[in-house]
Amino acid sequence: MQTLYRRLLKLLPKLGVQVLDLGPGEALVSRRRGRARTSLEPGADLLGRRSSGYAVTPVGADAWLVARGRTEGSKAKPKTAKWKSVALGQTGAHLLLDPAASKGDERVLQLAAADYLCAHHVNGLLDKYQVNCVFDVGANAGQYGSRLRRHGYTGRIVSFEPTAEHFAKLQKKAENDPDWHVYNCGLGREEATMEIHANWNSMNSLLPPTEYGKGRYKRFAKSTMEQIEIRRLDEVMDEALDGLTDPRPYLKMDTQGYDLEVFAGAGKRIDDFVGMQSEVALLRLYEGSPQMHEAVAVYEEAGFEITGMYPVTREPATGRVVEFDCVMVRAAASGG
Repeated sequence: MQTLYRRLLKLLPKLGVQVLDLGPGEALVSRRRGRARTSLEPGADLLGRRSSGYAVTPVGADAWLVARGRTEGSKAKPKTAKWKSVALGQTGAHLLLDPAASKGDERVLQLAAADYLCAHHVNGLLDKYQVNCVFDVGANAGQYGSRLRRHGYTGRIVSFEPTAEHFAKLQKKAENDPDWHVYNCGLGREEATMEIHANWNSMNSLLPPTEYGKGRYKRFAKSTMEQIEIRRLDEVMDEALDGLTDPRPYLKMDTQGYDLEVFAGAGKRIDDFVGMQSEVALLRLYEGSPQMHEAVAVYEEAGFEITGMYPVTREPATGRVVEFDCVMVRAAASGG
């Protein structure tokens, strides 16, 4: 049954239908603009055959939820009834909510929505600014690159990840994508060999945690250090952009308090970037890391302007935002 579900999801894009996988057994599908209308009948796949155990539920004029149901006896009972569809203005998009689940933790719902909206905003900018190379600094296991691909970006991705464990995962994720290049190093102000806290999963950092950080994350209690290579961004740019006739790069940084060091390592080549994205902190998790206003001032001085701020983490007790994803562009580079 799972094989049939996956086959269905692979067929949909070929028929002009956009697919968003919502998790095991559930996906949101919607018709792409400019394509002929595709009709999905409840309980039928796109080849017209019955798909036992699956339900296709309309959630808008051109959007459907495909979900795997539970079979009890001879009748399949799909899981779609719990979802509530909320139209997002006149965009044609719909937000699907499980009312019971969303009441449990409003903070989780808000952060998930911000993450999704940030991804859409960034991909819209990549298209508007004709970006053909995204520098993914602090790639971890390739989550950002994978998200770019899911949202339609087809240009080059150049990912940098210094730790051995996560680089192996990144390399595997990119191995079948010829325009996704990976580097097993970190980026910084100077070329050097340094030690990184390598057992903090997605929060690995070259910087030690603050007292606030220690109180917030138990993972900071233990540190396993790993020696890594640090290179300058301006030193790797020519190699990374090789083969692009008119490079229009975008810089994404998520280096756990080290973004300004990465930025400094670009030197005068920072002028080549038409846009950028940095994780900026209001509440510092790492010693020596800049606060949001300090980082934004440096980016603005270099000619970038803010197009969006999306909360990454919040304090559960107070609701305060800990970090934002700050998305910026050079307005003159839009050509508009």
